[in-house]
Amino acid sequence: MVGVLSNRVNREDIAAGDHIYSWRAAYIYAHHGIYAGDGMVIHFTRAAGHEIGTGTFMDKFLFSSSPATGDGPPCQKCGHLIKPQGVIMSCLDCFLDGGILYLFDYAVSPTFFLAKARGGTCTMAPSDAAHLVVHRAQHLLNNGFGMYSLFKNNCEDFAIYCKTELLVETVFSVGRSGQLGSLLAGFSAVASSPLHFLTTSAAGLAVVTSSMYCVGRYVSDMGVRRDVIKVPVERLVEHWVQSVTLTPAPQGVTQNHQEIHRSC
Repeated sequence: MVGVLSNRVNREDIAAGDHIYSWRAAYIYAHHGIYAGDGMVIHFTRAAGHEIGTGTFMDKFLFSSSPATGDGPPCQKCGHLIKPQGVIMSCLDCFLDGGILYLFDYAVSPTFFLAKARGGTCTMAPSDAAHLVVHRAQHLLNNGFGMYSLFKNNCEDFAIYCKTELLVETVFSVGRSGQLGSLLAGFSAVASSPLHFLTTSAAGLAVVTSSMYCVGRYVSDMGVRRDVIKVPVERLVEHWVQSVTLTPAPQGVTQNHQEIHRSC
């Protein structure tokens, strides 16, 4: 388990199957991936080096801090491997793009989880064995991870799925991203109308707001959510088709997909 204050690690300390990330745009957001070993990382992007796609001015602002994979000569180690978008493989240097390497932590305690004031750095959900994680990442490298969505299916969602095999079951729920969960929890805490009725002091308001923020983060974590299921990577496309069409799956498939995650 990495430290409470920082998840920063050295390159020699990571191993195949680790979920790693690096902050972008002055720590506004982070890009996540799975370390595959031999200095290579498998990660999910909207386009090579681009992490988001909202259709708003945010794209231009955040893209300016993404790896400029189209500028200059391609990387001699991984340039020939990088696809235009989707699940890609690149070397660790291209993944970091000059940033610092961090390790995403799994199976943390609720106290440790809430001590991390910002989401997208750890989860209470346990990780599967490293060889299974790498297998899923490599399978998705060859077969894709669906359509990129900032709110439902982003780079952190990809890495968490590779580590846990968990997908959100409900159609209208947000994805697995701790970054997004943290952001939504913050908005909910600040915008909640009952807050000004609960306290009249600035200190009391701060306590109430921070408490609601912690509750929002906690209930959105994959380790405690009840709307997640285990979906084998080989059946991922089939699961997406069923989610979109909302049609019942065959009985045998349904039984395989109903392993509800219960860890806290």
